[in-house]
Amino acid sequence: MGKVAVITDSNSGITQSSAENMGITVLPMPFTIDDKDYFEDISLTQDEFYKMLGDDKQVITSQPSPDDVMHVWDYALKTYDEIVYIPMSSGLSGSCQTAMMLAEDYDNKVFVVNNQRISVTMRQSVIDALNLAEAGKSGAEIKQILEDDKFNSSIYIMLDTLYYLKKGGRITPAAAALGTLLKLKPVLQIQGEKLDAFAKARTTAQGKAIMINAIKADMEKRFGGISPLNCDIQIAYSYDHEKAIEFKKEVEQEFPGFNIHIDPLSLSVACHIGPGAIAVACTKKLKIND
Repeated sequence: MGKVAVITDSNSGITQSSAENMGITVLPMPFTIDDKDYFEDISLTQDEFYKMLGDDKQVITSQPSPDDVMHVWDYALKTYDEIVYIPMSSGLSGSCQTAMMLAEDYDNKVFVVNNQRISVTMRQSVIDALNLAEAGKSGAEIKQILEDDKFNSSIYIMLDTLYYLKKGGRITPAAAALGTLLKLKPVLQIQGEKLDAFAKARTTAQGKAIMINAIKADMEKRFGGISPLNCDIQIAYSYDHEKAIEFKKEVEQEFPGFNIHIDPLSLSVACHIGPGAIAVACTKKLKIND
């Protein structure tokens, strides 16, 4: 079986240094901020991004250019026989469809995975792809397995502010004003193709409870039960690391025995929801069969 390279983009939350340790390539997502171009984790750090966001600069997300994508693929194919490319969810960006069109010119050497994940659940897909490649699966087999598994994950995110949803036109100014007046903490859900409203909490404690209970329900009803043998749990956050660590401790108390991974949220998500958000995610464990 030929060697399979695993490539993803920075929406996975995998940094350039972590990618090197994992033996993968991470394509940085581009941003335009006040008419200047930046690349996540290359010329734009988390701290720089949130400072610009706080200064109310105009932040525009984009997808990698076809030239950048093909350059990375061409370089990988000098060493590997096949590529499994895992971009962010097709429901959240056009980058997946663009990659699929580009792959048509690569004579079945590049397999673009449309498994509709982002952030920590997308990172788990990368890890699964690496394990499948190590088990001897081909690029085509890995793509099929990951796409068959695409709905076996959930992310729930509690926002700290409604300002960025209003700024992006995702809620009306009147709804934002009312929510701010009532001190509501919206809980959003990413499951499959979209970022959707899930619930409204009056307090941070209530929002955390809503997210934890939603994860428990998914594990029990969809993922085979609450057990580290069945599921992985992840924490994600935007900017406030201390707040995320505190939440992680609370989640660990609710799910004893789980090894919980924590990462910053992708900047492509963070620019729409702002700093101070916390999220909990779960993915059903993928059984790797030799």
